[in-house]
Parts: sequence; C-alpha cells; structure tokens
Amino acid sequence: MSRLYKEATKYTPLIDFDPDAGKLSIKGKSYPENCNEFYKDVIDWLEDYFDTPKEGTVVTFDIPYYNSSTSKTLFDILDILSDAKENGTAFTVVWQYDKDNESAEEMGEEFQEDFEELDIQLKSYNE
Repeated sequence: MSRLYKEATKYTPLIDFDPDAGKLSIKGKSYPENCNEFYKDVIDWLEDYFDTPKEGTVVTFDIPYYNSSTSKTLFDILDILSDAKENGTAFTVVWQYDKDNESAEEMGEEFQEDFEELDIQLKSYNE
C-alpha cells in the first residue's frame, strides 16, 4: 500500500498517511469547497488500510477549525476506525489541540463521547 500525502492549503488540511510507519495524520483547518471530493480518496485509503493495518498504528487529528461538511466526514472516518476496533485491530487515536483553542478541545471531547470505544486521547501540544 502506498503513502497518501496531500499538502495543506488555505482551506484543506495536510493529509499524511504513512502505512509503513503506521502513522496517519490529518493536520490543519478543513473547510474545502467540496468536502466529499477532497476526502474521497482519504476515506477509500483508510478503508483499505484497516483491512490489514500495521500493528501500533497511531491516527492523529490536529484540526483547529472545520466546517459542518467536514464534521460529517470526520464522523465517517471515526466510523471506519470504530469498525476496525470492533474487529480487534489495535491502534491509538490522538486528538491534538492548542490549549488556547477551547473549541478545538471541546470538539475532541465531543468525539470522545460519541466514540467511546476508540478511547480518543486528548493532547494539548503546548503544555
């Protein structure tokens, strides 16, 4: 499986999914004009990857702001992760945020509540 890498833009986050290292990262603001189009290959890649993931995979979200269409996509991504967890796959999910960005922390807390089975770790990167 090949790496999925998309540079961040003003409206879209960096996507860096490295299957060999088991490090999957989405970092940056997300409010693309066409969310489905931007995230389609991300969703497809994740579905394929979690068929046979690397042991110890870490999935990191660092999204300080996103729009409502991205919110739905994040639920879709977390659903994929939830299915993988139900199938016995061991991996870590991290929600990173700036400690001064209360809304980003709250978003992570909401995802923790909605996806309790994932045990999402909230980590402030400036404490």
